[in-house]
Amino acid sequence: MAHSFDTDTEAQGLIDYVDASPTPFHACEQAAARLAAEGFTEVDESAAWPTEPGRHYLVRGGSLIAWDTTGAHGAGSGPAAGFRVVGAHTDSPNLRIKPHPDHARAGWQLLGVEPYGGLILSSWLDRDLGLAGRVAVRGAGGVETRTFHGREALLRVAQLAIHLDRSQNDELTLNKQAHMEPLWGLGNEPGDFVGYLAEQVGVDHHDVLSWDVMTHPVQPSTRLGRSRELIAAPRLDNLATSYAGVRALLDAVTTEPAHVPVLVLFDHEEIGSTSERGATSTLLPSVLERIVAAGGGTRDDYWRALASTVIASGDMGHATHPNYADRHEPLHQIAVNAGPVLKVNTNLRYATDSVGAAAFRLACEQAGVPMQTFVTRSDLPCGSTVGPVTSSLTGATTVDFGAALLSMHSTRELMGAEDPAMYAAALSAFLAPA
Repeated sequence: MAHSFDTDTEAQGLIDYVDASPTPFHACEQAAARLAAEGFTEVDESAAWPTEPGRHYLVRGGSLIAWDTTGAHGAGSGPAAGFRVVGAHTDSPNLRIKPHPDHARAGWQLLGVEPYGGLILSSWLDRDLGLAGRVAVRGAGGVETRTFHGREALLRVAQLAIHLDRSQNDELTLNKQAHMEPLWGLGNEPGDFVGYLAEQVGVDHHDVLSWDVMTHPVQPSTRLGRSRELIAAPRLDNLATSYAGVRALLDAVTTEPAHVPVLVLFDHEEIGSTSERGATSTLLPSVLERIVAAGGGTRDDYWRALASTVIASGDMGHATHPNYADRHEPLHQIAVNAGPVLKVNTNLRYATDSVGAAAFRLACEQAGVPMQTFVTRSDLPCGSTVGPVTSSLTGATTVDFGAALLSMHSTRELMGAEDPAMYAAALSAFLAPA
């Protein structure tokens, strides 16, 4: 039975997903759990893949790919059946813990952090922060990895009092090395970060080998606004797309489309995607080729499949800010609760061309949701996402899209509560066009 994409249900579903996903590793765990509950089975990259049509997913660190061949391959379309791919990313700007973080100063215990991605530094000041991530530990068979989610308020990056710098309301300047270290206790001796990690993942102190640990604001996501028409939450860029992509895939596979629907959630988009699991890696092309091969296809079948593939790259888009309306292109105003946003840039910071744009517009029409179009002001630089990368690696028609957002890259972002349902509906229609 198809999902209804009820507004309140999807808004709360997104809130629950975001609050359970403080890191890319958790975002993939949550997505995998939702897929497994609906009959998807996990594939081990190092093992031979099942050759019978089925619904599968794999997780590589903070990245995930899921696909369904029961429609295309099961209905006789053959191994050269094209793909419909929805892409997104799981990472968000934050403060990440350095390899040797413990130190003390002026009677305070602090942790060394390194900013990740293009975060708004000031939004991390005077926030109650927790820690979460992945820890590599000594195991019986070698290295094991374990994730943890510290939900308690543990850290704080304290702002300087106005009395000690009366210019900060005019111009606040923050040094990433000197001013962004969070405190987490009192004492003239450094704390024991490794000991904290050992407690979190249930191992002895000496068994902690390394970590990918990051800070996150512990304040829960919420509905707000006079009519509760908004969602305030961390990491909406880009967990809102990740959540909508999972919901859309689960809905689309019930129709058994004639092509292969694929969802890919990449890590490391915020820092350029260059990693073993980022969008510039071989992760997506290799998985697509193995899908073709598992269905009995040849290398030529793989290239034939790519020739009829369309990729929709999803990331959040800038809603027109009421206090800074002059920073937006005047003929392309974007509103929250007004439907998905097609993203266009002539210099291909977004991969959208007329063919991809038409495919996405048709999906929105099929889903019965409105569509908006975003263009950056010509005198301002334009951001980018995974779309241009996946387009160049696969040669597939690609379209970039998003959902409207304020406060992008802040610790707490703002979107419309009606948009998650419309977002998922449009992506489901894209994955399974009528």
